[in-house]
Amino acid sequence: MTKLLILGRSGRMGQALIEAATADSGSEVAKTHDHGENLINAFDGVDAAIDFTVHNFTESVLDAALETNTPLVIGTTGHTDEEKAKIIEASKKLPIVFAANYSIGVNTLFYLTQKAAQILGNDRFDIEVTEMHHKHKIDSPSGTARRLLEILNEETNTSYEDDVAHGRVGNIGPRPPKEIGMHTLRGGDVVGDHTVMFAADGERVELTHKASSRLTFASGAVRASIWLQGRAPGLYDMQDVLGLK
Repeated sequence: MTKLLILGRSGRMGQALIEAATADSGSEVAKTHDHGENLINAFDGVDAAIDFTVHNFTESVLDAALETNTPLVIGTTGHTDEEKAKIIEASKKLPIVFAANYSIGVNTLFYLTQKAAQILGNDRFDIEVTEMHHKHKIDSPSGTARRLLEILNEETNTSYEDDVAHGRVGNIGPRPPKEIGMHTLRGGDVVGDHTVMFAADGERVELTHKASSRLTFASGAVRASIWLQGRAPGLYDMQDVLGLK
């Protein structure tokens, strides 16, 4: 039985994580933590910690995990390059799962996007990505969309900085051949919708995932925390957890 620490107890994802961990026969919620409580005490005596809070709290979480030698599952998005570098550095001493999305379905979308990009390419097919989330989400594009773009960049020899267009407005002229469109929508209580479109003359291929419950992500994170037990230090993602690499 994997004893878990759930960080951000009062948040929407914190509540979902508690529900998912309680329902999983391989885990139990041993500790929880919320803003203002002692972090080191929360890490004491647990087998893994799951953090879906805010990106500027990650450094404190890493320090506590390193001090207590606790494996980590990080689902927070919106990290700066400096914050990501600290996660990478900590993974030299701890096993850490750091993923843009913990849904099994979304990770299947990552896999299918890679294969579709390899087959279809961007010589004849134009590529567009859309994502929609609830009105309270603060980062844009979503971490999942960023990962989709990274996959597309890797497979089509393009770059995020030079070839990704974030929306379009005005008299912009014809679409550049290598361009990848990225469109972000916000509204209501949408948990998370992501679509990758490959459009050519006469045909179109669309890969879509829609999440209707945060339990989808929470269950995947709990699965990742159990998978981490006994792993060597290193930086892993859900593709590792699911055996898709």
